[in-house]
Amino acid sequence: MTQKIGFIGIGMMGHGMAKNLLAKGFPLTFKVNRNRDNLADLIAAGAKEAKTNAECALASDIVFICVTGSPQVEDIIYGKDGLLNCGRSGLIVVDTSTAEPASSTRIRNDLAAKGIRLVDAPLARTPKEAEEGRLNTMVGAEPADFKTLEPVLKAFCENIFHVGPPGHGHVLKLVNNMMAMSFAASIAEAFAVAAKSGLDLNRLYEVISAGGVNCGIFQMMATKTLQEGDVTGFKFGIALAQKDLRYYTHLAEMLPVTSFMGEAAHQSFVQAVNAGYGDKLIASLFEAQEKLNDVKIVPR
Repeated sequence: MTQKIGFIGIGMMGHGMAKNLLAKGFPLTFKVNRNRDNLADLIAAGAKEAKTNAECALASDIVFICVTGSPQVEDIIYGKDGLLNCGRSGLIVVDTSTAEPASSTRIRNDLAAKGIRLVDAPLARTPKEAEEGRLNTMVGAEPADFKTLEPVLKAFCENIFHVGPPGHGHVLKLVNNMMAMSFAASIAEAFAVAAKSGLDLNRLYEVISAGGVNCGIFQMMATKTLQEGDVTGFKFGIALAQKDLRYYTHLAEMLPVTSFMGEAAHQSFVQAVNAGYGDKLIASLFEAQEKLNDVKIVPR
């Protein structure tokens, strides 16, 4: 394992990824994006901290970026001491965020002019699986770059999918998230209608759980909510979901493809954010429906 790894963004997902890279023997240099609360164990395991993104790139063969979305990625690439001007030729940059494909294309072309390759490898699953080294990733890369990266990705991923050339990872992630968040928005709306009609929500839960409509999204949304009044079963933020759906609808418009479902789901999340639930997790869509429709869904 000779590749020297750089890591920019030690947040909820990034910490577990970095921890597992160190555990598998990869030398690691990290640059904090915002959060400094979870660095001690990484430093104790031998990680080195870079003061700038450029310093991180110069110390690395492969740099992983794990931040919120395209504005943050663009700042890392184009900002002060950014990778575009300071990354060395031959460097591989791996963007694990959920990003806007048009932005990624521009970044990829600009980096290529400096001899730097950009790979998109967005992630699935949660910070829990990141800590366990059991994430899923969908990789958009040329075959040679994928071959180089696969042993590194195995340090923190259980399932690695090479989904096509550069750019296809981000597109697939947006399609995946559009389906997931459309399910979530539909479930919350259906529960609001059921509650308003006077239907017993536990009977609704039992029937759905036993039939073809049942799925992982439904169980993460509804099980802990109805049984415990706990709206943390689906560990993904409402504001982040709104951002991903915005990227999806932009993609559909640019292709162009009609996207009635995607637009409706996006507006459901805009509504939830505007109602004050942007910093909550997905099952708080139930709480947004309670507020908007004067119903009771979450046991309290």
